Amino acid sequence: MKYVLVTGGVVSGLGKGVTASSIGLLLKACRLRVTSIKIDPYLNTDAGTMSPFEHGEVFVLDDGGEVDLDLGNYERFLDIKLTRDNNITTGKIYQSVIDKERRGDYLGKTVQVVPHITDAIQEWIERVAKIPVDGQEGPADVCVIELGGTIGDIESMPFIEALGQFSYRVGSGNFCLIHVSLVPVLNVVGEQKTKPTQHSVRGLRGLGLTPNILACRSTKALDENVKRKLAQFCHIPEENIVTLYDVPNIWHVPLLLKDQKAHEAILKGLNLLGVARKPELKEWTARTKIFDTLHDPVRIAMVGKYTGLSDSYLSVLKALLHASVACHRKLIVEWIAASDLEDSTAKEAPDVYKAAWDLLKGVDGVLVPGGFGDRGVQGKILAAKYAREKKVPFLGICLGMQIAVIEFARSVLGLHDANSTEFDPETTNPCVIFMPEGSKTHMGGTMRLGSRRTYFNVTDCISAKLYGNVSFVDERHRHRYEVNPNMISKLENVGLSFVGRDETGQRMEIVELPSHPYFVGVQFHPEFKSRPGKPSALFLGLIAAACGRLETVLHDNGHVRKPLTSAMSNGHSMMEIHQNGGAIKSSNGSVNGVYSNDMHSILPQFKTWSTTRASCIANARAHFVCKMGRFPSIIWKHSQYIVPCFLF
Repeated sequence: MKYVLVTGGVVSGLGKGVTASSIGLLLKACRLRVTSIKIDPYLNTDAGTMSPFEHGEVFVLDDGGEVDLDLGNYERFLDIKLTRDNNITTGKIYQSVIDKERRGDYLGKTVQVVPHITDAIQEWIERVAKIPVDGQEGPADVCVIELGGTIGDIESMPFIEALGQFSYRVGSGNFCLIHVSLVPVLNVVGEQKTKPTQHSVRGLRGLGLTPNILACRSTKALDENVKRKLAQFCHIPEENIVTLYDVPNIWHVPLLLKDQKAHEAILKGLNLLGVARKPELKEWTARTKIFDTLHDPVRIAMVGKYTGLSDSYLSVLKALLHASVACHRKLIVEWIAASDLEDSTAKEAPDVYKAAWDLLKGVDGVLVPGGFGDRGVQGKILAAKYAREKKVPFLGICLGMQIAVIEFARSVLGLHDANSTEFDPETTNPCVIFMPEGSKTHMGGTMRLGSRRTYFNVTDCISAKLYGNVSFVDERHRHRYEVNPNMISKLENVGLSFVGRDETGQRMEIVELPSHPYFVGVQFHPEFKSRPGKPSALFLGLIAAACGRLETVLHDNGHVRKPLTSAMSNGHSMMEIHQNGGAIKSSNGSVNGVYSNDMHSILPQFKTWSTTRASCIANARAHFVCKMGRFPSIIWKHSQYIVPCFLF
């Protein structure tokens, strides 16, 4: 087994996750099998109990693991299925060591950070690296490990020590360290400054780790004299220093690394030059070019609770992006805080209320994502009602499905107090109830989690057609509440159709409104299995309906028939939706070519960055690019703002 470790220095949020994902993709393009591990130094056992405002979205795996959002990047880039053990936390390590101590495994010895914690870390890495994640038998060829945080953080010290020991144990030909660092350009002098990176590398080496490759984040490619200086002071060959400079979207990053021959440096360090092949990224390149040239917009309203931090909905944004690229549309996300649509806001802040409704009335489609708690629920219900009555394409996910059912019960059945027992335990018409197997005393890991099977009990429906007319689908779940099965007959008698259910037939999974062009709610989270080039079926349906192409997609059983690019070999490549079943961090930046209305919420973090006046003038009228991940892209909206470009 070969190991590639990705660390970060100087500041957080440099893009280690995207860098690690891109390295994995590049190695996979060289015909190597790749797996990934993310190390998070926090004491939480997993990310399940963290607020989205604290750490971004919680990504859910097939096995029910609630993990860091970077594992979502790994899965999307590499098209693999990871396990909960691929996310290592300090909490997991300490818990495993304490459990061993309680069992007496240490035979009375004093249990210490070194060697017991460090040994546990190394054993965990070796064990998990051997788990196949690509559907094939046997271990992968290379394991890419990302160490979260920044070099010098107190909480990551045990991991640094363990990885130093690990690199010595496996040998230099089996271990390659890539250090991601910042080379800032000060506005006053306009010169690329190497000192922060020099200090970062010095600190890393002082902790027992020597980088083989230096990946430098900067606004533009490093000057040759800057590379020479870094090579001299960091003791790294000049050809092993690559620049991660500003690109239009994160799909360019693997191509950027390939163009700078980063794969050759990695393969050389791992003694794999004679085994690996030349990287093949034609399809990825073609898709990236399409992404850059999209111009016909599709506007989707994201009506949620955590709109102040778009990382809270990272996978939803990615799934929307995959679908919009497949439909050859430029995605414009209109962020709407659900509470801004409520009557209380109309009284307290009428301008905010009017602006929110103006945005909602100007979109091509409405999406209500999952969430917890009662804040903004009434606004989500109003958004679902607007979409239902005005025939605007609608997709509700998890809580979004539940509020669609509540709204229908109130408006159509006339049950004005219809509600979820999550929000009103005393309601006389509980449309949504707590699941019998759930726990009300323990929060972590007690929800209905992971991949579950949904059977189509109505085959002639939009959802089944989008999935390719399969009899069932396997999608990932994360919820404590469900639609009350005792209400189903009443709701279906007045037009609502529960077309997908679990194996018992008692748990509602997919709901549709047959009289509506596209009104779909799902209890599961289809965004977690969406991939570039293989968009989620239901997201594809939403985008297709929003841009008037749903009938074409349904006619082709969920396929979008349009060439990727004339550069493709046959010119007739097809983007397919993600199918399964019977057939086949946080910051408030902007990125990835997803446009948005949310300008003011992210301006403060750009205070220390600058750009040239010529660039300002050239881009002043371009659209503002909203965050689609955790890394900003080229962003502009109003000429009075000077907002710089970022790589990711």
